[in-house]
This record gives sequence, C-alpha cells and structure tokens, in this order.
Amino acid sequence: MLHSSTKSIRIAILDDHAIVRHGMTLRFAKESDFDVVGVYATGREMIEGLRNAPAEILLVDYSLGPTEIDGINLLQVLKIKAPESKILVVSAHNNPATVELVMRAGAKGFVAKADQLSTLVDAIRLVAAGGIYEEGAATALPDQVDASTSAGKAVTDYVVAADAGLKGQSLSPREREVIRCCLDGMSVIEIAKKFSKSRKTISTQKQAAMSKLGLQSDSELFALRDRGEIF
Repeated sequence: MLHSSTKSIRIAILDDHAIVRHGMTLRFAKESDFDVVGVYATGREMIEGLRNAPAEILLVDYSLGPTEIDGINLLQVLKIKAPESKILVVSAHNNPATVELVMRAGAKGFVAKADQLSTLVDAIRLVAAGGIYEEGAATALPDQVDASTSAGKAVTDYVVAADAGLKGQSLSPREREVIRCCLDGMSVIEIAKKFSKSRKTISTQKQAAMSKLGLQSDSELFALRDRGEIF
C-alpha cells in the first residue's frame, strides 16, 4: 500500500505471546510507511531496547506474565522513559473501565485483540498523526470531534458507558490492578511479588475492592466477570 508521506512510522511491539508478535510483524511489513524497530516479550526488554532504538508508536499488551511489570505501572514507566513516544494499548481486556484507565494513564489509544489487524493498522496511523483511538469510539483527531456529528456522539456515548456501565468504577487504580491480576488467576503472594509490595498491602487492597464490589468470595468475583459485569 502506497502513502503520500515519505516519513516512516517507527513502531515497537510488546507482547508476551510469540505468535502475536510474529503476526503483527508480518502484517506491518506490508505497509510501506511502517518501520518495526523493536519486538519485545517483556516490559523490561522494551524499556532497555528503546534506549538504542526509539519508536514513535509503542504497541503495548496491557497484561503480561505474573512476574512482569505491566498494566498501569508499565504505562507510567514508559511515559517517563520514552516521553516522546505514543502508547497504543493492545489487549484482550476490552471493556470500558480498562479503556478509561489506560487512557487516563496517558495512552493515546486502545485496540482489542479480537479486532482485525487492519483496525490496528488504522489506529497506528491515526495516533501517529496526533489523533486518539478508543475501541468502540470514533477514530478522529481531537480537534475534529464535534458533539453534533455522529463521530462526536460516538465518543460522547462511549465516555458515558465507561463512567456508568460496569461495576468496578469506584475502585482506585491500584485496586483495579489487584483485581485484574486476581481475575488472571494470580494469588495474593504472586501479586505482591509482581508489584514489589507486601502480602498485607495487597491483601488489604483486595479486601477493599471486594467490599466496594459487594463480594464475599473469589467465586463471586469470577462469576461477576463471567457475566460481563466487571472490567
């Protein structure tokens, strides 16, 4: 595919699944204006790699392995280590609460892993051009969104859904991260090690989150997730 611009979009990929990394790399090779400058399996690898191979667009998987830095922590580190880069989150955690969380953390876009790779290609170009891409919302540059247009209405409707749609909106960012890890099957001890916190701290955060959600057990938490009623 030919594009009028001669400037390549430098892209770095972070995902803990080799098949995803390989698939993205193969697809992007078909785009004449895409230049994949780094492919990483861990957040630490990406942080180190960006020192020698900076990228304009960082494609970041939101949830990595139990021992890896990921989620909001990783986004915050990348914002510090690579302030000129634009973060586009690619994740299976496709729900309004998670999208809202990553956007507030400074990401410029969110694409669900269930989407077609062509959607990701479009999102990359939009973000590289200075726009913002949110799953389920209109893809438009900030100064092009007018509430009176269908695009503006889509953005407005999506924000309303994020604010009012699912349980979990009252949780703090840290409580959401703890619950996310619980839903990924991690124990309190594993979560504590992941975030370099004490077991007591993580246990307290989990209990606070469960109380806010009105839940008494892990089985109730997973049932809530299975019904699609939580982020």
